[in-house]
Amino acid sequence: MTMQTVVLDLLAAGEQPPEDVGKSGPLGLLLTVLLLIAVALLVRSMTTHLKRIPASFDRVDEVSEVPDTPAELMERRPQPGDGLLDTLRRAPLAIEPPRRPDDGGPEAPAAR
Repeated sequence: MTMQTVVLDLLAAGEQPPEDVGKSGPLGLLLTVLLLIAVALLVRSMTTHLKRIPASFDRVDEVSEVPDTPAELMERRPQPGDGLLDTLRRAPLAIEPPRRPDDGGPEAPAAR
């Protein structure tokens, strides 16, 4: 049964419902106050975090140089990490293709 049917049944019987039916108690007030305090603390925390965000995420220290002539465009300046890239390009492949018996590799398994 729902609350409405209980109240209607009591009214129909001529009896008065108890005074606390349909009213919130002190526990409801306490929960409401706690929720309002939690929301106030969250808003305060969010505003402090938002104040720390920079106005722009563009890098100021990084200035790109545009070449003046096509010759300057074609000449490549050494970049950080070029040595590592060259080492990786010269390294053997991580996954080698299967070897054939005529290449001097291990014998191929016999077909059954």
